[in-house]
Amino acid sequence: MPTKNRLSTAAICAFSRAYHSNVSKDRVFDDYLAYDLMGKEEYDELYSSIATDEPSTSAEFINNFITPITLGRIRFAESKLKAFAAEHGSCQYVICGAGYDTLSFRNTNPEIGIFEVDHPDMQTFKKKRIADLQWNVPRNVHFVAVDFEKDDFISTLLGSGFDPNKKTFFSILGVAYYLTLPVFAKTVSYISQVASPGSMLVFDYPDETLHHESSVSGIRKLAMMTEKLGEIMRGGYYVDDLCEALRSESFKLESHLAPSDIGECFFAGRQDGLKAMSHIYLVSAVKKEDAHYHL
Repeated sequence: MPTKNRLSTAAICAFSRAYHSNVSKDRVFDDYLAYDLMGKEEYDELYSSIATDEPSTSAEFINNFITPITLGRIRFAESKLKAFAAEHGSCQYVICGAGYDTLSFRNTNPEIGIFEVDHPDMQTFKKKRIADLQWNVPRNVHFVAVDFEKDDFISTLLGSGFDPNKKTFFSILGVAYYLTLPVFAKTVSYISQVASPGSMLVFDYPDETLHHESSVSGIRKLAMMTEKLGEIMRGGYYVDDLCEALRSESFKLESHLAPSDIGECFFAGRQDGLKAMSHIYLVSAVKKEDAHYHL
């Protein structure tokens, strides 16, 4: 998994959630702690870098190119997590690339053990922000610092108190955009090695049009923006290839939401023009019950 500069895409995603919670009366998802976790200085800095002379144009840019992805996927993931926890009771949630995720402090279900996995630099920054805010870290929350270029993800996760025999919900949101399919499949392989049968994986991904240079789609424009930040989008998958990669790692597809499905589920009936981003998909997959541990 790629490491993320806290002043680039990880922060932009947090900004979009905070912005939506601050300005929208009809919230797709209310991340009411995102603004506090970022802090006013960083929030204002990001808004200034995005804003134009016309506030309406700034809002249009944010709503067209940033919030549709971040809001749809977080609502999808957390609604799936809620249903998963209701079905299995005591369970675990592993947030891969946690960034500014705030669920650890919004969660009201103590039976969910939360493992925030991220680069050591990001976690150092986040822990400092938490300390500055004087937030109490719940006992069911674990911070797992992993540099995927140097560290052993599996042993580090196991050493943090993770139980491989317990049903676990894994999310890898906003990651597939930056990985080729073979590298993404390797990430799924790491997860499969510690996931008990019946565990669930959710993620979002862009389709193959990401690589079409003639495309004028929103995701293509977003890719050009992130490239200026030094984060190159190498993803862009054909669905058949993606499903085969999941099958090879003992996961079976549970749901595959196209942009039209995402729009119907999360953005229907809105009056502000906010809608699902084209060419972006949401996926949930379940570890097969007849699969064997790789450990």
